[in-house]
Amino acid sequence: MAKVQSLNISETKGVRKTPVDSVKLVTDFGIANDAHAGKWHRQVSLLATESIKKMKDMGLDVTSGDFAENITTEGIDLMSLIVGDTVNIGGVDITISQLGKICHHRCAIFYQAGDCVMPREGIFGVVRNDGDIKVGDEVTFKPKEGLSVCVITLSDKGSKGEREDETGPAVLKLLKEKLNVCFSRIEMQADDQEPLENTLKYMCDLQKFDLVVTNGSTGVSPRDIAPDATLNVITKRMPGFEEAMRMESFKKTNRALISRAVVGARGNTLIVNVPGSPKGAVENLEVIIDAIPHCIEKLQGSKADCAQ
Repeated sequence: MAKVQSLNISETKGVRKTPVDSVKLVTDFGIANDAHAGKWHRQVSLLATESIKKMKDMGLDVTSGDFAENITTEGIDLMSLIVGDTVNIGGVDITISQLGKICHHRCAIFYQAGDCVMPREGIFGVVRNDGDIKVGDEVTFKPKEGLSVCVITLSDKGSKGEREDETGPAVLKLLKEKLNVCFSRIEMQADDQEPLENTLKYMCDLQKFDLVVTNGSTGVSPRDIAPDATLNVITKRMPGFEEAMRMESFKKTNRALISRAVVGARGNTLIVNVPGSPKGAVENLEVIIDAIPHCIEKLQGSKADCAQ
């Protein structure tokens, strides 16, 4: 039986956590009284005791909570989980939201051993319902049902906090209305090509999202880089999606001819570029949205017949 080996909390970020016997989980927030709780996608962190043993075998005197994980598990292969999967502990569902993390500041453990398991083997989740959990509770697993979706807003002003993002939420609202979305994430960044390429690779290769939708930066201005970045990372281009979006948009405005929006796949992930305005983004997506689930199924190996 997989179980909770330790529960750990801290009042501040960036420190080792203190073991406790039980914690209260709060919907879409995290663990009450823990520094990492909040309205974001990394509300709760999990690490397997089997991962901690690897560091012990390297000679480090470490234990549960030393890697700043909230929940230390035993008997479940956390690294086999993907974004959108759910673990249940004591009746509380935690949907997996991120695999591993990027450490911008090396911790004391890294300097001691020259390595740390948390960035590679730790996972993060969002809390779906209230409840109390305790050490020794059983941990069960449910595979994801639906699509994991990442929406990336490209805006120089938005990335500086000079403009509120209205397009990302509008895109996500449509996707949730029309598709079965099991987990979603919104990111914002400036109109810079190399960082966007890195983000697309990260979301596709490491986080393994089913669908990534970028909005903005699809035209011909010097700072419009979404199509260029997308072309550099995709392995299959899907011009039918692009043509359909432009044709439908052209019925409303001849400026649709300026769009360079690209649609393509990187591995098992479908990447779609849409315009930066809420209206334009939603109208473009509405043209292709019914074909998206089947496309992703085929990318991921479905042998179902494509005929209607």
